[in-house]
Amino acid sequence: MSPVRLGVSTAFLFFVFVIQESIISRVHLPITGFSLYLAVLICLIALEDRNGAVVMGFIGGLVLDLSPTSQSPFGQWALIFTIIGYVIASNLESIGDFTSEPISFVLFIAAGSGISLAIYLGVGLMLGENSGSLGRAMVVVFGNFLWTLLFTPLFLPIIRKVREMTLTSRERL
Repeated sequence: MSPVRLGVSTAFLFFVFVIQESIISRVHLPITGFSLYLAVLICLIALEDRNGAVVMGFIGGLVLDLSPTSQSPFGQWALIFTIIGYVIASNLESIGDFTSEPISFVLFIAAGSGISLAIYLGVGLMLGENSGSLGRAMVVVFGNFLWTLLFTPLFLPIIRKVREMTLTSRERL
């Protein structure tokens, strides 16, 4: 991942983060809310190569740690998405090329979003945070999975085009 592409990707993540915090989080959906930022970040991590996935996970988690509404310790999201980026990057060959099949890619993004929230709850429990009841936490994870599954096909082509525009000529080979 080139430094210019890293800067452009970080700016894009900040843009999505601002949209999430100012528009998406204000919409009250049935069951629970939808996190556009988590879905976009999982999508970008899955489209990257090994090193790029880990770096994108760290940068994306760091941006999410800057949220004024976050009650978690600073760095918790960066840790979680660095781990997720590493796991996705190290298992990409064994999973296969699911990014070319839209239905499986949407399912992967929805599952990744739900798993990242579940890991966040688990790490929060280890750090002694009060996250509420287990039933409510499961409703939040399931609701986010459901809404991500429904909304991802709408913005997935845009994410692919934006990522394609940020690739350098060496990275396109």
